[in-house]
Amino acid sequence: MIQQERVAENVYFFQSRVYAEVNAGVIAGPDMAVVVDTLPFPDETVIIRNFIEQELQVPVRYVINTHYHADHTWGNYLFPGAKIIGHNLCRKMLIQKGIPALERAQETNPSLRPIKIVLPQITFDQGEISINVGKKNLRIFPLPGHTMDNLAVLVDEDRVLFTGDTLMALPYIVDGDIDISIESMQKIKELGLENVVQGHGDIILRGEVNLVVDEAIEYLEQVRKAVKKASRRKYPLDLLEEIDIESCGKSRVLLGGLSPELHFNNLKALYRQMYNEEPVGSEIYYEE
Repeated sequence: MIQQERVAENVYFFQSRVYAEVNAGVIAGPDMAVVVDTLPFPDETVIIRNFIEQELQVPVRYVINTHYHADHTWGNYLFPGAKIIGHNLCRKMLIQKGIPALERAQETNPSLRPIKIVLPQITFDQGEISINVGKKNLRIFPLPGHTMDNLAVLVDEDRVLFTGDTLMALPYIVDGDIDISIESMQKIKELGLENVVQGHGDIILRGEVNLVVDEAIEYLEQVRKAVKKASRRKYPLDLLEEIDIESCGKSRVLLGGLSPELHFNNLKALYRQMYNEEPVGSEIYYEE
């Protein structure tokens, strides 16, 4: 049901095959493990928990939420003995948006009914938090863009970075900021990394990091150009609907085929952010 890989010694990657190639991670030591994000559905996160308990045979002491979105946080409750770490805004947004969203989802999807929102108990918004896991040092620090609460986790000794969704196979800024996203992506290039585990999509290897980051930035710049061009039209939505993902340098098969929808959402969201209004189209629909 999920993909699992060893990224470095005692550093593991797990990917959902059910929804949007969401990623989670585990960093283990001789007497504890740290989980980075959970997966969208309970049975997927249970596989991670079973791997830690049965294969690694250590307790989970911490779960790090890179940001508040459901596909990264709804599995918190499956680690009752762990402390949850997140940004101050992550806790706030889970209360304001996460709990109501879960209640709505549970009404229509019985498989989600066991889920309970567990809020971060350890929060911060500046600087960084360090955790020692055996001989490894984890540095947790803000890396905003996709959302303003996004955190990254760097395994110092292995130069492995978990980016949350600030870097993903298709940049997604509907709940974030394009300029802050680009600034954070530029910082990734400065870290001298061996591997990058992005929020969604494949592991990025050492020789590919700068190329992947540059391609993500170029995609966002193409989206910005398209929105500016559309703003000069009487009906900007008409043009936004014509601007396909390939013309901005990405593939429509990314993230389980969700990329065209996410791409169109990016265009509309950036238009709203730049011009403080909805893009209008020429077609008008009337209800009978």
